Amino acid sequence: MKIAILGSAHPLRGGLAAFNERLAEELQHMGHEVTIYSFSLQYPSFLFPGKTQYTDEPAPAGIKIRTIVNSINPLNWFKVAAEMRKAKLDLIIVKYWLPFMGPAFGTILRRAKNKNTRVLCIVDNIIPHEKRPGDKEFTNYFIKPVDAFITMSKDVLKDVHTFTTRPARFSPHPIYDSYGTSVSKEEACQKLKLDSSKKYLLFFGFIRKYKGLDLLLEAMADERIRQAGIELIVAGEHYDDASIYDQIIAQHKLQSSVHLFTDFIPNSEVRYYFSAADLVVQPYKHATQSGITQIAYSFEKPMVVTNVGGLAEVVPDAKVGFVAEPNPTDIATAILKFYQPNSIPNLHEHIIHEKNKYSWQTFVQAMMETVGL
Repeated sequence: MKIAILGSAHPLRGGLAAFNERLAEELQHMGHEVTIYSFSLQYPSFLFPGKTQYTDEPAPAGIKIRTIVNSINPLNWFKVAAEMRKAKLDLIIVKYWLPFMGPAFGTILRRAKNKNTRVLCIVDNIIPHEKRPGDKEFTNYFIKPVDAFITMSKDVLKDVHTFTTRPARFSPHPIYDSYGTSVSKEEACQKLKLDSSKKYLLFFGFIRKYKGLDLLLEAMADERIRQAGIELIVAGEHYDDASIYDQIIAQHKLQSSVHLFTDFIPNSEVRYYFSAADLVVQPYKHATQSGITQIAYSFEKPMVVTNVGGLAEVVPDAKVGFVAEPNPTDIATAILKFYQPNSIPNLHEHIIHEKNKYSWQTFVQAMMETVGL
């Protein structure tokens, strides 16, 4: 088939681009002709919370990327749609994560479809974490030309059903397996200038309020955590006010036990952070699904996650880690449980078993069945 993916790709950085590029790779491996229609302008700079939207890393090999979509220019939307319509596509796949993209995506999809074109939406969030005026209207506009929906958490599937009766299906987020292979803890710690004899937790990814880093820092101040000699690696760029976290670190004198790597982490360095850690912690206050879980599975790392959204759906409690309530005491207790001898019998076997559920082949098959192809 001729397939277009409408959404982020190189030279844009982050999980959205990584997902679309890996999906394109899988579809091409299956024999399809794939083009990603990515952004020449994804966000106006005043709306982007990070330092830069772009990566310095080389483009992924063997993937056709058209850097053409301007999210705020309606004339551009008609131009992109005309090019896509001319391509006589069998399938358009669009990732939806933010209602801000609703007008651009909705307009392009309406005009890009031929009579035989199907449109599948992969929904990260249909109701955003941080709500803004116009969210509902933009989403309603976007979904009209979409034929079917895939969600990666059951909560988001319920949300989709409040907007539409069109086919929708839950299929878990597939493994992020494009960050290379793990290295020894010693090599990883040497790279990060850390002491490999110590116990390390990892908080990974863009730092936003809903991800609960403040809860994890408060857990690090728990006297039980201090006595156990557990330290924390924070790896990811601040997407909100860093002073919130700096104040907690200063208040509880955590400077020696919290190691901050708060620049953007290039894809080529991701493996060092996961390889240095004993345990990945996702202390989210609310969530749908998280790509961080699937990176952890790729590196076969146990996890502590909070009991919010879809996180506990893919991290079985007491098998591949522990599920905690989103408060500092419960998070600290779950972390300490992990460090108890033989706290999870056959831990590695459980991780491998869960990891094998989340193949890209399975995800693509679910996509095609849902959209009727």
